[in-house]
Amino acid sequence: MRLFLFPLLLLGLPLAEIAGFVMVGRWLGVWPTLGLVILSGLVGATLLRVQGLGVLRQIQTEGREGRVPAEAIIHGALIVFAAILLILPGFLTDIFGLLLFIPPVRTLLWGLIGQKVVVRTGYSASAGPADPFGDRPRNRPSSDRTLDLGSEDYHRKSNPSSHWSNGLDRKPDDRG
Repeated sequence: MRLFLFPLLLLGLPLAEIAGFVMVGRWLGVWPTLGLVILSGLVGATLLRVQGLGVLRQIQTEGREGRVPAEAIIHGALIVFAAILLILPGFLTDIFGLLLFIPPVRTLLWGLIGQKVVVRTGYSASAGPADPFGDRPRNRPSSDRTLDLGSEDYHRKSNPSSHWSNGLDRKPDDRG
């Protein structure tokens, strides 16, 4: 079912946009229609700047307070998507783009699709292969084996035929 929707959207949206251009062009004329398309692109760029800066400030504030700014990041992503829709030529994309610039509409949309999206709140650089995203509780020690090598346990052996070795296999007292 989902595979059927993507080609339909891919072909149907441009056809619907062309039909919209024809209808608006008949009603207003060619030059006012082109003016509306250019105006919607400028409005999209302006709204992206104004609302995007507001979202960036909110993300910084929440980050400083130690909270995860997941909702602000989602709003920011939807604002960028809305601006792209406004910048693209077409009246249907403009309508959807303008709707996405309204905060309650973004909240409603996130409520509908947010249940299927997982927002990561942390990443551990020490996560092992069994735990690639660091989901192990912080108070539980790692069950992975740790090898602690001393200087006498590890010896570097270079390949004399390699031009990268440059005498790294010599001992400190041999450098002389």
